[in-house]
Amino acid sequence: MGNYYIRRTARVFATIFLVASLTFGLIRLLPGGPFTMLRARLLKSGVPASEVDARIANLQNIQPDAPIWEQYINYMLSAMRGDFGRSIKLGEPVSQIIAEAVPWTVFVVLVSTVLIFVFGILLGAIQAYWEGSRFDQLVSGLSISLMSIPFYVVAVLSLFIVAYQLQWLPTAGTVGTDVETGLTLEFFVSALRHAALPIFSYTIGGIGGQALAMRGNSIQVLGNDYVEVARLRGLSDRRIATWYVARNAILPMYTGFLLLLGFRLGGTIILERIFSYPGLGWYLWSALKANDYPLMMGTFLVITVALVIGVYIADLTYSKIDPRISRGESDAY
Repeated sequence: MGNYYIRRTARVFATIFLVASLTFGLIRLLPGGPFTMLRARLLKSGVPASEVDARIANLQNIQPDAPIWEQYINYMLSAMRGDFGRSIKLGEPVSQIIAEAVPWTVFVVLVSTVLIFVFGILLGAIQAYWEGSRFDQLVSGLSISLMSIPFYVVAVLSLFIVAYQLQWLPTAGTVGTDVETGLTLEFFVSALRHAALPIFSYTIGGIGGQALAMRGNSIQVLGNDYVEVARLRGLSDRRIATWYVARNAILPMYTGFLLLLGFRLGGTIILERIFSYPGLGWYLWSALKANDYPLMMGTFLVITVALVIGVYIADLTYSKIDPRISRGESDAY
């Protein structure tokens, strides 16, 4: 058992190390390199040529004229300390920008993902219980239709209709400009109003897939022998549905829940851009447009690490919540 956890943990650190290395290399393969445009911008803004390299080194935590291996070592050591340099566009530490953006992105992703699974599980369980009914056919058709609509289409339509036409909700930002940050009802209500449309857009397209998955899992469980034994014992349909069917049908979806959290962090780039919602995705988009390499590398690395950690948690905890999965079966995968 100990070796199993050690191997899984070692894979996490190895994956993060490879992602950080790949990020360092890919950024430097971009046309013009990471320093050419920055040099031109600093010179154009009036910075003396003798100070340009020093300014770049301060922003990037590396010497721009140093050998590539030295730049790589300096970058990795700084990243291990959580120091990604300073944003070229904003002039602030990247770690500070990320720390301010992460809670907003996590809020939207976490709430939308929980809503997806709650409603998806409820609808799927009812569909399986009433398999073949008009309700089952109607929800299945609706689920397939929702799955075929990209979330960004829902985002644009909801922004246009609800925010611009009806003016029921704000069109941009995380909180109102006149609202002070703090644990107050006014702040909470303002944050919820600004996040409502992003959450709705992320949620509506994902419910269908989870409902169909839950329906399929529930129908499969209904055909197992222990369900028939429970019926022969005279147990009520309600207890069979909750204690036997629902509990076992939900288990295979647990891993998908954690993985979806990680994958949706990457999808916030489009979502937050549409709603001008300053989270991780919004800052990553801004960094790409401005060739802000420190901010670009920092946000990309944080999003990737979140996905890796999600997979890691799912891998280690799935065998704990589902006794049918033994350590040996987990090793096979």
